[in-house]
Amino acid sequence: MRKTALLAGATGLIGSQLLPLLLASERYSKVIVVGRRALALTHPKLTQVVTDLDKLQDVRLQLIADDVFCCLGTTLKQAGSKEAFYKVDFLYVVTLAALAAGNFASQLLVVSSMGAAADSRVYYSRVKGEMEAAVRQVPFRAIHIFRPSLLLGERARPRLGERVGAVLLGLLQPLLRGPLLKYRPVSAAVVAAAMLRAAGEEGGGVRVHLSDELTHKA
Repeated sequence: MRKTALLAGATGLIGSQLLPLLLASERYSKVIVVGRRALALTHPKLTQVVTDLDKLQDVRLQLIADDVFCCLGTTLKQAGSKEAFYKVDFLYVVTLAALAAGNFASQLLVVSSMGAAADSRVYYSRVKGEMEAAVRQVPFRAIHIFRPSLLLGERARPRLGERVGAVLLGLLQPLLRGPLLKYRPVSAAVVAAAMLRAAGEEGGGVRVHLSDELTHKA
C-alpha cells in the first residue's frame, strides 16, 4: 500500500528539490505540504495546508502521514534575532515532529547541520544539536538526521557569505580528502535525493547521515 508523505520547508533550498521527487515517487500516493504560503503548483498527489507555523496544533488533523520530511531552517541574519531563529530551527521542527508522531507517523527525516552539538559554543550549531536531541525523544519507528556541509544551489535569497564560502571551499576541494571529506560543499539536490532514498530503507532507530555520505545515498 502506498504511503503519505508530509513535507515542511518546501520553499527552501532542499525542500524545493525534494518536493518533485516525492510527487514522482511511486512510494507515495499523497504528498502534504505545510507552510505559510501556498505554492504555485498543482498536482494530483499534492495537498497544501497553509497556516502560520505558530498554529500547527490547529491543523494537526490535516497532518496525518506515514513519513515526515522536515526541511525547515533559517539563518540568524534572516531570522533577525536569536529568538526568531530558535523558533524556526527548534520549536517549529520539534512541534511538527511531536504532532506527526501523535498522528502515528512512522518515521521522521529531518535536516540539521554539520557540526550540530547541544554543547557547542556556536549558537547556530547548539540550537541544531538541541533540536536533534529533542526529536530523538519523539516516538517514531525510525529517525533520519541529515547533517549537510555548505549547501550548493539556487536560493530565492542569495546569501553572500555562502557564495564566498562555496568559492573558497571549491578551491580547497582537492585537499578535502579522508576525514576532511565531510567539509566539501554538497548540492541541495543530492541531500534531497538522499532523504528520499533513506525513507525507503528498512529498519528503525536513529540514523545520522553525515555530509560526505550523502552522495552515496542519493
